[in-house]
Amino acid sequence: MAAAPESDIFSQQHSRLPDDTVFYAIFPDSSVNYNTIPDLSSSLQSLHLQILQNISPFTSDYLWQHEPFNLSLSSIPKPSCLCSSQHPHLHGKLRFGDNLEDEWFAVFLLFHISTSFPSLSIRVWDTDGEFLLIEAAFHLPRWLNPDNSVNRVFIRQGHLHVVPKGRLPSPTLADSLGFIVNRSDESRASELVQSAVKNRISDYPEKARRNMHSIRVRVPVSVAQVLKHEPCLISLAVEGFYDRDIDSMKHAAKLEKFLPKGKEEELVCVSVKMSRAMYAQLVQQTFQAPKCYPMPNRSDKAAYSEAELGLKIACGFEMMYQLRRREGLEGKGSTWEAYRESLERVGYFQGLLPGSKEYQRLMHNAEEYYRSSSLFSRASEMLSAPVRRIDEILALPHSSDDFRVQDVPPSDDDSWLYTGEDELNSALLERQKEMDLYNSKRKKKQKEQEDTGPSSRSNVDETALGDIADTMQAFVHKVSSYKGAEVPENRNLGEVDLNVDHFLKDLESIMKHQGFEDAGNKVDKEEGSSSDFDLDESEDESDVGEPSEDNDDGEDTFMHSYSDAMTEELKTSTLAKSFVRANEQAPKKAEGKSNATEDMDEDFTPVDVDVNLVKSLLDSFSSQQGLPGPASNLLGLMGVQLPRDDKKGD
Repeated sequence: MAAAPESDIFSQQHSRLPDDTVFYAIFPDSSVNYNTIPDLSSSLQSLHLQILQNISPFTSDYLWQHEPFNLSLSSIPKPSCLCSSQHPHLHGKLRFGDNLEDEWFAVFLLFHISTSFPSLSIRVWDTDGEFLLIEAAFHLPRWLNPDNSVNRVFIRQGHLHVVPKGRLPSPTLADSLGFIVNRSDESRASELVQSAVKNRISDYPEKARRNMHSIRVRVPVSVAQVLKHEPCLISLAVEGFYDRDIDSMKHAAKLEKFLPKGKEEELVCVSVKMSRAMYAQLVQQTFQAPKCYPMPNRSDKAAYSEAELGLKIACGFEMMYQLRRREGLEGKGSTWEAYRESLERVGYFQGLLPGSKEYQRLMHNAEEYYRSSSLFSRASEMLSAPVRRIDEILALPHSSDDFRVQDVPPSDDDSWLYTGEDELNSALLERQKEMDLYNSKRKKKQKEQEDTGPSSRSNVDETALGDIADTMQAFVHKVSSYKGAEVPENRNLGEVDLNVDHFLKDLESIMKHQGFEDAGNKVDKEEGSSSDFDLDESEDESDVGEPSEDNDDGEDTFMHSYSDAMTEELKTSTLAKSFVRANEQAPKKAEGKSNATEDMDEDFTPVDVDVNLVKSLLDSFSSQQGLPGPASNLLGLMGVQLPRDDKKGD
């Protein structure tokens, strides 16, 4: 719990975050301008002890799946962790594994801390990112997404805060901390977002107590002795059993540490408390007892069931113990010497000579802080170094007589294990209600927009059809990013950098290479060409016509060649007659005009692009009969609302 060496998960050298782990960082207001705060290290140490003491009533009897809730000091005065490289703070991590309740219990504790200490700003995240925002996904502002949520989401004074994009487009941690301290009323999330998150933790801490499950088991005396002194070690035993492999099963077959007498060992009856997730991991797996294990007769179903659970616990202890002893997986940094060395590495003693008055004062403060924090970090130290603690416990005198006289209560009801479907359906129903509410609000908003626009077919002419053409022109000429096509309204084009002239010149070069007429292949030598198909002009001397000195003339030549080729391909089709031409609404031609003249006039009559565009969109929209389709979706994105043709088909 104290300032440990920066070799843990928060070290900047750690490139990949582990799965199933929640991280949190606590920033006091003084950390924003810590250079102006005298003796910030002592202030952080005092805050650390106050927080641990504040949450201890909630955590003292709680059994965590893999590791307990913990806090440690960032390196002072040179923080170098992933949370922040500039601001001294407290941080911690919690691996919850298969027990998601551990993660949300940690969130409850962080909200409680923020309420008890109003001058703190807290960040919490996991490998999915800002998972608190995921919980409130149906109520978030549209601009907020995983890409721009970095350094925006905090817990402060019991509320969730989101730094607005309009105030800080790309905030640093210092910017956000300063903003929520000085303008917390602007950063506080909406009530719907607050409710979505707080509803998830509203049952805590009572739910944390309900998450505990006590069972009556029969285990070897050595296992009972360990659990008597350190009940929290049950989490390591369950983990060892649940994650067993072929190599660790070799140790379970012998049980050298926890069943030294083999079948002559007596099983004693004890009550073991664990989380519901641990109990499920034990009871839902079939496991064959090793030959050396003294299982009772199957005729006594109650005793056999208790012994079967005890067998799994004993084998889990054996596999965990032997694995950690063999690989040396003992926690480091939990002793006073390791803590003192870490203080020296981060410059805590400020280069003072050992024995000097100031050095002794700093040493005394460090010793006091270590003794106080050790009271709260005992479980963490034990779980990080279980082999040493198990050896200490089993070295104490113990026998089966110590457990015979005690009255063991019956196991808790485990019907919850088989009725989880109801709880799942309830959770899904709650999510469905959120989705229905979100969809109803969205439809109501769309209806209001429709009501403010044209309400009948007779008003179609009043709709600014010219806006459709203008908006479509803007959409076609909009150069979008790699994320896809963007509606031109209220968009920023600064991110795109495409040299259209070079692109057209490269395209001309390719067409020339395929045998088309040369069309101004001359590229500005000073700017250089981006094409890989730059050809020597001497190779195309046989082409009809030489490229003009004027590049515009060359481009016109290319476009004429391209248009002639396309016209040749389409002249036998009826495509040309499907377009509305510019003079169709003009008075009819003189009747005496020859057919040949009419055909010639039609060939040279330009197509009204805007009219054809609007006509095609209206025909497509009408054919959809009010249902979603390409035309309505595209027009909706561009902000154009057309009325339904209710008379169609009457």
